[in-house]
Amino acid sequence: MDMVNGVLNWVGTTAMVASLLLFYPPYYLFKTCYSFLSWLFPEDLTGKVVLITGASSGIGEQLAYQYALKRASLALVARRESSLQQVADRALELGARDVIVLPGDVSAPDDCNRFVQTAISHYDRLDHLVCNAGIASVGAFQEIPDVTKYSSQLDINFWGSVQTTFAALPHLKRSRGRIVVTASATGWNPVPRMSFYNVGNFFFHPLRQQDFISACWDFETLPVSCTELGSQVGITVVTPGWIESEMSKGKYLKEHGEVEVDQEMCDAQIGLFPVEYDKNCAKAMVQAAQQGERYLTVPAWFRAMYLWRVFAPEVVEICYRLLYMHGHGARQADTASRTMAESGGKQLLYPTSLRSEEIKSD
Repeated sequence: MDMVNGVLNWVGTTAMVASLLLFYPPYYLFKTCYSFLSWLFPEDLTGKVVLITGASSGIGEQLAYQYALKRASLALVARRESSLQQVADRALELGARDVIVLPGDVSAPDDCNRFVQTAISHYDRLDHLVCNAGIASVGAFQEIPDVTKYSSQLDINFWGSVQTTFAALPHLKRSRGRIVVTASATGWNPVPRMSFYNVGNFFFHPLRQQDFISACWDFETLPVSCTELGSQVGITVVTPGWIESEMSKGKYLKEHGEVEVDQEMCDAQIGLFPVEYDKNCAKAMVQAAQQGERYLTVPAWFRAMYLWRVFAPEVVEICYRLLYMHGHGARQADTASRTMAESGGKQLLYPTSLRSEEIKSD
């Protein structure tokens, strides 16, 4: 076995690269043709039932509006009932066939079952499940007083999607529906001090999921690992970069376990990265779901960051150290990235909504 692996280390790598170079051109041509046909004949969402978690603000709110424009029927999930009702009213104005509001917490298994069962009781079907609810944390790892304070983040970002998907799968199978899961580009392009958010999205990132196959919940391999599904349920994995939302306004789970708004820290995190409008992100997500796309990164240029992570990881690490590391005794927000943002980058590269600390508090 050692000899076989030794030979493969020398010969197999070269053979694999050569075969990939030969295979990729026709494969890319096929994908281009398939994408063109999918663009010409997208899924008609008129009357389709869509359940969206985290629908009270940000990307989730805009997803509700984009599905409403496609004449879908909606089931909106979030903890803030008043905000959900406002989103529901606006979605009806935009053309949604029907909207029901389902206040609750995706981190609670009973709530996840209730969301799905209520939607099925009301509509008698479910066509799209959009797992969008999430929260980010921020803080230097060595400065966290109690790491268990962050368990709620995994309950929301990971288990919330797992539990909702588990309850919805039988109904999605009957309708030959689709799961749209919002992960994060930071899963493969981790920004310093965002480690716990990355952990939650690590499970959903298609290039890292094989490490967690034993967890039995791998959205990328779900149609394969659940053999009874076959190709009956489609998967769209979305990895957004920096998007206009409450997170990019600084709403974080802090070191002591409470949610706070820390705009200075957020500016330090984003730095000179352009921030995409949440409306554009949601529009791209719905379009990708209609066209049956497996992966989507928004904005599209952010995919180039993955190439840097693969081919020059040391360079990326050095750049991040220069941009995000603060001196001894300095505040976490006192970084070069925040200085650049405050020196004009924020006015040029951020939506106007990110220049205010106001967020939905109900």
